[in-house]
Amino acid sequence: MKVEIYSDVVCPWCYIGHTRFARAVERYRAKGGEVEVELRPFQLAPDAESNGELTLEWAAAKFGGAERAAQMFGRVSGVAAEDGLALDFDHAIQANTFDAHRLIRLAGEQGKGEEALYALFRAHFTDGLDVGSREVLARLAAELEVEADLGGEDGAAAVREELAQARALGVSSVPLFLFEGQFAVSGAQPEDTLLAALEEVAERTGQTPAVKAVKAAGVDGDTCDDEGYCAV
Repeated sequence: MKVEIYSDVVCPWCYIGHTRFARAVERYRAKGGEVEVELRPFQLAPDAESNGELTLEWAAAKFGGAERAAQMFGRVSGVAAEDGLALDFDHAIQANTFDAHRLIRLAGEQGKGEEALYALFRAHFTDGLDVGSREVLARLAAELEVEADLGGEDGAAAVREELAQARALGVSSVPLFLFEGQFAVSGAQPEDTLLAALEEVAERTGQTPAVKAVKAAGVDGDTCDDEGYCAV
């Protein structure tokens, strides 16, 4: 089964959603299922500048003050902690993620796309690194042993094309899980719901014998939208 996941590396619900989906895939594969994951880029703030501004300061200016920003990030941090993830918004830096998506794509071509994705999540949310900095990205690429010339145009055209395709498909919030190009599940759904979605799509497409599954298609979970706003 092919699953395309649209996400951005500065989206906390994407970090949570990817983590939960990975666990659901492990359980699905333990039952004999096969899953091919394709990582698709999305930019929550395509006009963002990587100038060292803290995400909290950016969110406070955009969404009605420091209290509102603290509320938004406080809830998602609590949910993340329940999934074993540390989100440090006191040090997270607002960034343009175009080059980060280039790194993910180039790493994917070398069989390390998901490793790069999680390295970028940790860099942004845990380590307080600017994932829009080519210097930071070059260091991460070296740690991953990925060849990536981000000073040039490697992967740029492909990422631009995929970002345009996401817009054409109407993707406006992430994470978004697209199963077999036709069944969409939005948001950082619970692990059980994502497993049920895998099983339901398998049943609908005749890839496995019929199984009892929770009807997951069309259910919305927590997301960040294309204005950078994260559900509270």
